[in-house]
Amino acid sequence: MRCLSSTFRIMTFCKNRQIFLSKSLLRCLGVSARWGTTAEQKVPSSKILGEDISTSKSPTKPLPEHADVVIMGGGSLGCHTLYHLAKMGISNVVLLERDRLTSGTTWHTAGLLWQLRPSDTEIELLKHTRDVVSKDLEEETGLHTGWIENGGLFIASNKQRLDEYKRLMSLGKVYGIESFVLSPAETKDLYPLMNVDDLYGTLYVPTDGTMDPAGTCSTLARAATARGASVIENCPVTGIQVKTDHYGVRRLTGVQTDYGMIQTSCAINCAGVWARALGEMAGVNVPLIGMRHAYVVTERIEGIQNMPNVRDHDSSVYLRLQGDALSVGGYEPNPNFWEELIEGAVNRIPALETTGVKSTVCGPESFTADHKPLMGEAPELRGYYLGCGFNSAGMMLGGGCGKELAHWVIHGRPEKDMFGYDIRRFHCSLTNNNRWIRERSHESYAKNYSVVFPHDEPLAGRNMRLDPLHQELLQQGCVFQERHGWERPGWFNPKGPAPLLNYDYYGFYGNKRHEDYRYSQLLHDDYTFDFPPHHQQIKSECGSCRNAVAVFDMSYFGKFYLLGPDAKKAVDWLFTADVSASSGKTVYTCMLNSHGGTESDLTVSRIESTPQGTELTPAFQGDGYYLAVGGAVAQHNWSHINSVLQDQGLNCQLRDYSEELGMISVQGPQSRSVLQEVLDTDLSNEAFPFSTHQVVKAAGHTVRAMRLSFVGELGWELHVPRESCVAVHRAVMQSGAKFGIANAGYRAIDSLSIEKGYRHWHADLRCDDTPLEAGLAFTCKLKSNIPFLGREVLEKQKAEGLCKRLLCFTIDEKVPMFGLEVIWRNGKIVGHIRRADFAFTLNKTIAYGYVRDPDGGVVTPDFVKSGEYSLERMGICYPAKVHLKSPFDPNNKRVKGIYE
Repeated sequence: MRCLSSTFRIMTFCKNRQIFLSKSLLRCLGVSARWGTTAEQKVPSSKILGEDISTSKSPTKPLPEHADVVIMGGGSLGCHTLYHLAKMGISNVVLLERDRLTSGTTWHTAGLLWQLRPSDTEIELLKHTRDVVSKDLEEETGLHTGWIENGGLFIASNKQRLDEYKRLMSLGKVYGIESFVLSPAETKDLYPLMNVDDLYGTLYVPTDGTMDPAGTCSTLARAATARGASVIENCPVTGIQVKTDHYGVRRLTGVQTDYGMIQTSCAINCAGVWARALGEMAGVNVPLIGMRHAYVVTERIEGIQNMPNVRDHDSSVYLRLQGDALSVGGYEPNPNFWEELIEGAVNRIPALETTGVKSTVCGPESFTADHKPLMGEAPELRGYYLGCGFNSAGMMLGGGCGKELAHWVIHGRPEKDMFGYDIRRFHCSLTNNNRWIRERSHESYAKNYSVVFPHDEPLAGRNMRLDPLHQELLQQGCVFQERHGWERPGWFNPKGPAPLLNYDYYGFYGNKRHEDYRYSQLLHDDYTFDFPPHHQQIKSECGSCRNAVAVFDMSYFGKFYLLGPDAKKAVDWLFTADVSASSGKTVYTCMLNSHGGTESDLTVSRIESTPQGTELTPAFQGDGYYLAVGGAVAQHNWSHINSVLQDQGLNCQLRDYSEELGMISVQGPQSRSVLQEVLDTDLSNEAFPFSTHQVVKAAGHTVRAMRLSFVGELGWELHVPRESCVAVHRAVMQSGAKFGIANAGYRAIDSLSIEKGYRHWHADLRCDDTPLEAGLAFTCKLKSNIPFLGREVLEKQKAEGLCKRLLCFTIDEKVPMFGLEVIWRNGKIVGHIRRADFAFTLNKTIAYGYVRDPDGGVVTPDFVKSGEYSLERMGICYPAKVHLKSPFDPNNKRVKGIYE
């Protein structure tokens, strides 16, 4: 019997040299001929399985003329979405599969389910999948899905990896997931066949397990069809019918096949690696790429029975129990599963060295730019939804994501915060950029098993969107972060520039790996769960802002104009605050969905009509509003606002000026003194009050100055035409030199803003949080009679009381926290931290998290104040003090220019 490693050496040699292995030769090697392909070769799933069904088979049942929803693709996500739609009462739903269920990418999945991830939302999604496959389906149908609860074991070969596992262990407690950090000796007792000589420790989750793809999907289909849904196999989709309405909005009207058209206003693309081709049919960008993924199934291994599944992240290997054998797979930096992975597996389980190969499974998997799925309604086509790009996690995330996608279709939004999966998280300039898609998707595959550090940044797909100050700040030592395609300042390195280089694919595919790559070296310093070496530099930037003056380049912000006859109606309906006050006011407000959840927080400024237009403002007459929103959510906001305008039939336009305008923010006690020399207007409190804006000259250039602060200091934002940004920035720096002015980045903003208690969207303010829960009731015009989107939900919540409340905590001990820590109150878990940082002015760790009453009661101020709190980090609890208001400048004197 040929052993595992020698078999793969032969296969690797042949594959690298493009030598075709015949079926007979594969049989001689003891290897299955069940080979896959990459998505780029556009080979249909039927050919992957060895037969062409396009001419030999017909649909398994007649097509209906009409359906409420058509699902395209019969893999894990398609079947789960079908099941949940039917369960939610949508019975007129049809699933179309070009071949047979699971024959695309689902057939070759390993079927592993690991419950702990560094994301609260993902843990909830995984929990739902587990509930569906382990109990719900069997209770509904009487059929066993193939679920096996054999446990899961994560291997740590170094301290950083074990620290990550300890974070997961703590977070799991919030959701009732029992897990244990084991020593090497304890690991050996649990898994006697394992080599533990090089282990640092392990994380054991007894309730993890294994799913059967075929058994799960067939049971889902049976449960759905029992509720009236239809599954039609052997029916490829050949086209998407689209109609443009009288507002110029493209809407889906039908799904075309060779066997007829199904009229529908809603279709869901669940086609896996083929999703991109289905998107092209509809004019929809689907930014994913196919990668070849493989695993081998061994011959019988004595003593392996009942062992847990294993993930050895540092060796990029997973070991799935398969009866009395193992499935061995993993991920490599060159997206080929061959020899190096086998060596890692043999090191972990030495018995594999002499174990034969029963079969090899190889097929395509889809990967995305940020290692997250693509879900939600496509911005290019109303009624066209995505449910694809699952980065080898389609089986384990299928249940949770299928439920959320079904809710999305029925109610217009998911129940949970799914922004991290929403296709609208990507800017439209990126989703059809093949270089960006290829580079970022490759890196997401290569880093599939990497430690998830809080401040990691990609090396691939960089320098896609550069603001006008990029080169200026680069030369001054700026270390950039990537958000929404933009390069934004992270922090400033006093030792000089750290430019980003073209992606080197980690030295693979004929690329030479970069040597002495300064940016990569600085990024490596952030690969820690402790304070990084540049912690003191961030402290210095914060100190400049608190004690003198700092300049922040915020040009990556989304900058929109909302103009037209119905603009006032639009802002009244869209925003929680009354933003239609007199011209010259700038108002901080929230924007909600129909369930009262916060889609965004932003500033809105009413502006004067400009019939001729200016370098700052497009030409318009009537009502006009200028919107400034965090750049990472700009596309999300753009799509949300346009959808609301379309649904309400409002006659106004949303224009994007994000590229045309830069944004320079000057903050700190000396900001007035600095800017008084640059701007041609009086900056006194009387002439330029807080929360107002004026069009002025800055060093001879026209700018819109806003007196606002995101860090809790006296300060102004300058919204500047792109071509004037460098000149204005230089004038500000020159004026500020005598006041000790300094550049500062977003790492400083993170610390300064949380210290002041300002909210950060998608951290302590998400789509499933209301403004009342987040302490932002002051942004809501509930005392007026003006209706706005989500108002009824807030009124009901205000009357009934809050079931959760965002609270501030401080820790006297100087211990780093990043979010996901457990909140304990009087010995009971009441929530977890959403956002945390070190507050340099307070000289302590500060954190924000939502707290619930474990008994289900209302979370009142008395409930908050009557408890004793601690925060658990990596299994260790630290006493914490709770605050109902920000402990830094609670009376807001500094933003008013009052320094005592």
